[in-house]
Amino acid sequence: MTNASITDAIILAQDVHAWYGSSHVLHGIDFYLRSGETVGLLGRNGMGKSTLIRTLLGHVKQRKGRIELQQQDMSRARPYMAARLGIAYVPEGRGIFPNLTVRENLLMCARAGRHDKQDWTFDRILETFPRLAERLDNMGDQLSGGEQQMLSIGRALMTNPDAIILDEATEGLAPLIVEEIWRVIGLIRASGLATMVVDRNYRKVMDQSDRLVVLEKGKVVIDAQASQLRDDPSQIHRYLGV
Repeated sequence: MTNASITDAIILAQDVHAWYGSSHVLHGIDFYLRSGETVGLLGRNGMGKSTLIRTLLGHVKQRKGRIELQQQDMSRARPYMAARLGIAYVPEGRGIFPNLTVRENLLMCARAGRHDKQDWTFDRILETFPRLAERLDNMGDQLSGGEQQMLSIGRALMTNPDAIILDEATEGLAPLIVEEIWRVIGLIRASGLATMVVDRNYRKVMDQSDRLVVLEKGKVVIDAQASQLRDDPSQIHRYLGV
């Protein structure tokens, strides 16, 4: 299947290049995320994963190629336009508001999604993240790293998006918190929300994904069904050095 034949893609990129100054980071990337699909984005450090995400969402200004979000040309769009089209982003580093409470961080983002979708309510977020329910009156900077990550994911879900992007979903978190985050990612996937996830634990990514995309030096070297790669992990090992 070629990118041009994909009609239900929430995100579609064709021949995308990106630069930081004179450094050419992405080299002709083709990528898509379909409705209801979970895609794992893998690659060693410095291979372009975060740059690809930031380019798709309009954060990297030096870019060329075609980017469509919700079948609309967003090749030159600003980041807020991606949010308006129902693309939620949980960045590496979390980005919560430290001077707001957990409750305020969540409620400030509460809104109906496209077509008045309201699947992710405040109560549902607290059911999904019981730890946040115990911390509602704590300020953002009073939370542990794991709690901040839960809050960042919960806040993104409160926008009732059509797709959510999780960059370095469990980086630097304690093992028990890591398991909790993966539990939530499983719930998100089961809910049918299109998801793109980046994480260093390729086995967990593989288990929670329908399709895997592997980057090597700013190029796509693997784009295959996760089940196929589980049956032949040597392909993954070649590019991840594991």
